[in-house]
Amino acid sequence: MFASRYKKIGAKIVFYRKLKSMTQEKLADEVGITPQYLSRIENGGYTKCVSLSTLMKIAKKLGITMSELIAAAINTSQ
Repeated sequence: MFASRYKKIGAKIVFYRKLKSMTQEKLADEVGITPQYLSRIENGGYTKCVSLSTLMKIAKKLGITMSELIAAAINTSQ
């Protein structure tokens, strides 16, 4: 049920990261997580909950709001 939501959030992160011409390594370093962890978040492959503080840090570094980051996942009807 939540897998598609995680993937949509991950896709948004990839979109905005590439829009800012950032590598996974650079974003991960700025957020304080490993590139491998960021990769799993972006691919929707992280089955545990990603902390709110991590998502907030990612959104801030990408220059977007939390609402923008999670809007697509919230609007998914399942």
